[in-house]
Amino acid sequence: MTFQLEPERVAAFARAIGADPAAGVPPTFAAVYSLGATAPQLFGDPDAGVDFDRLLHAEQEFTWSRHPRPGETVSSKGLVASDVTRRGMRFVTFETETTDHAGQPLCCSRALFVIRSSQGSPPTRGEASELVG
Repeated sequence: MTFQLEPERVAAFARAIGADPAAGVPPTFAAVYSLGATAPQLFGDPDAGVDFDRLLHAEQEFTWSRHPRPGETVSSKGLVASDVTRRGMRFVTFETETTDHAGQPLCCSRALFVIRSSQGSPPTRGEASELVG
């Protein structure tokens, strides 16, 4: 998934979180260009069986090789690293990798989603399946 870090959008985000727009792309903007660009495909896939009424975004972490610049175009891809069911709850770990226009690494993220079961246990999914390219 390709995403352009539009300078106006980056600046608006910076202002919204109380950061200085002149300082460049805030680290937390990675939630937009990595997770925000790829997770909708996971959530929109009926085979993934994600029930939003029972979803909790439990954890999120990012690591950077370097921070992108406003105006830069980046590419993110995601995968389901694990999908297991324990005690009537489903734990989905979703990872993303973001690269710059030359394919050089920028950012990696890892998110944990917990989905409570409605009745009985949902089917257990496989490990590390490619999701987005």
